[in-house]
Amino acid sequence: MELSKVTLEIFSKLEQKWLFSRCETTDKTRILSIDGGGTTAVVAGTALVRLEDQIRLQTRNPQAQIADFFDIIAGTGIGAILAAMITADEGSGRPLFTARDAVRVVTQRNSELFKPKLPRVLRWRCRRFSSKSMDKVVKEVFRRRVDGRLLTLKDTCKPLLIPCFDLKSAAPFVFSRADASESPSFNFELWKVCRATSATPSLFKPFQFTSLDGKTSCRAIDGGLVMNNPTAAAVTHVLHNKRDFPSVSGVSDLLVLSIGNGTTSVIGASGRKVSEKEETLCSMSSMVDIVVDGVSETIDQMLGNAFCRNRSDYVRLQALGLGSGEEVLKEKGVESLPFGGKRLLKETNGHRIDSFVQRLVASGKANAAAVNPIAGS
Repeated sequence: MELSKVTLEIFSKLEQKWLFSRCETTDKTRILSIDGGGTTAVVAGTALVRLEDQIRLQTRNPQAQIADFFDIIAGTGIGAILAAMITADEGSGRPLFTARDAVRVVTQRNSELFKPKLPRVLRWRCRRFSSKSMDKVVKEVFRRRVDGRLLTLKDTCKPLLIPCFDLKSAAPFVFSRADASESPSFNFELWKVCRATSATPSLFKPFQFTSLDGKTSCRAIDGGLVMNNPTAAAVTHVLHNKRDFPSVSGVSDLLVLSIGNGTTSVIGASGRKVSEKEETLCSMSSMVDIVVDGVSETIDQMLGNAFCRNRSDYVRLQALGLGSGEEVLKEKGVESLPFGGKRLLKETNGHRIDSFVQRLVASGKANAAAVNPIAGS
C-alpha cells in the first residue's frame, strides 16, 4: 500500500515536470494589468476569478493567490480597485482579498460604489454618482482588519501602479509603490488612490487630496482618460525601474497579461443601449466613454507591435459584448496584428487564461524580493 502511494507520487511529479517542460521556463518579469471603464467590472472580475482558480488548480495549492505569481500589478478605475484589493497587505505579507472575495465585494456593494445622486425620474438626463457613498465604501475596503489602520501605497504585497489625471498640473499622475517607498511625499492612502483614478468626469466631482506628509496635492479625475489600459505604463515602469527590476533589459524579458473591461461607448451604466435623446443630453459622458475605449485599443495596438517578435509573451483579454461571466469566458479571443488590424482567435478567453497560467506556474512564484522591499516600513 505504501509502495503504491510512493509510486503514485513519483508519477505525479514526473507528469507535472513533463507538462511544464513544454512551456518556456526562462525567468521573466510578470505584469498583470487591469483596465478601467464601466461600473460593473464583469469582464475583469470574471477573468481574475478564473485566473486565480487556475493558479490554485495547476499548483495544487488552495491558498495560492494572484499576487504570488506576478511581479507588478497595475489598474485603472474600477480595475484599480480590484488591483489594489488583491495586492493590499493584510499585515502578514498576504493579500487582503482573494480574487473571488474582491469581485464579490465589488459586486455586492456596487450600488454603494456607484450610488446615483438624482431621483430615478431625472436620472436619464445625466448619470451622476455620490462621492460620499463611494468614499465610505473604499475606506472600509482598505482598512486593515487587524488594527483598523487605513492602508497606504506602501502596504502592498507587490508593486502597484495606478494612474489618474491631475487637473492642477494638467498632466497624468501615476501612483506607484516604488515612489511611495522612496518618499512620504508620494505615499498616499489606498482608498484615496482608488477614488482619484475612479473620478470620471460627468459621473463624479474631481477628487482633491494630499500625500501622507501633506507636501504633494492632487486634484484628480479618472485615469482612464489617458491610461484606461495601464499596460503600457506598467511596461515602461518595469523597463526603467532598475532598483526593483534589475534583470529587465527589454520586452523580451517580460510576460504580460492585460485584462480589458469590455467596451463602454455604446452601453449605459445599466447595460442597456443609450437612446438618441439621452446621448444628446449626456454627450460629455458619451465622449468620455469613446475616449476610454479608444485609449485602450491604441495601447493594445502599440503593445502588439512591441511584442511582435515574441507574441506569446503578451496576452490581451477583451470581450466584445457585456454578457455574463460564463459568456465572457466562452467568447473567442481577439488579437491585435502588427501595424494595424485584429484577428479572431480559435481559443476562447477561458482557454487563453488557462494557457497563460500554465506558463506562470512553470516559472514558479514571483521573486521574494518584490514582496517587501522595505521591511517593517
